[in-house]
Amino acid sequence: MNELKNISQLDFDKMDGLIPVVAQDNETLKVLMVGFMNREAIEKTQEIGKVTFFSRTKKRLWAKGEESGNFLNVVSVLVDCDEDTLLIKVNPVGPVCHTGTDTCFDEVNPKGDVQFLSYLQDFIDKRKNEMPAGSYTTSLFKKGTRTIAQKVGEEAVETIIGAMANDDENFIYESGDLLYHLIVLLSHKGYRIEDIVRELKKRHS
Repeated sequence: MNELKNISQLDFDKMDGLIPVVAQDNETLKVLMVGFMNREAIEKTQEIGKVTFFSRTKKRLWAKGEESGNFLNVVSVLVDCDEDTLLIKVNPVGPVCHTGTDTCFDEVNPKGDVQFLSYLQDFIDKRKNEMPAGSYTTSLFKKGTRTIAQKVGEEAVETIIGAMANDDENFIYESGDLLYHLIVLLSHKGYRIEDIVRELKKRHS
């Protein structure tokens, strides 16, 4: 993953101060729209955490959703191998296109429940990198492998108890706790939920 570290690394000369930007749904991976940014637009995007383009018709910056409220909340900003194009992964708020469709390519962008696990992992990884004070996830990372692994074990036991007692509501609740703590442990060990998926796919094949 080639994350944008410094705006100065980008090549703005090819398009007279502009670079193309692809906005992609971080959860579904659907391409939502394509726009252009200049240096100021990139700085504004990084500052407010919402995708801000440079409008070639209005000759000014405009935050996507500034009128409709359908913002594109930034998850990550990636730069391509030639350093002249950006891929911005986002969490969109509402339809993206001004016509009311999910994407500017008239595609439906359904939100799958299972794909939320990747989003949750991104959130947990962000907690690991930023370690904000007062966060339960931060406290787990600070306590280390033993504590996190112990929590996984405790939640596994609670899940089993819920299943054996035929308490479906508690079974689902504790299963959620189990998955959450397992993802924290994966993140702590430098892995992702997708690594488990790949292992399962390998066994299935």
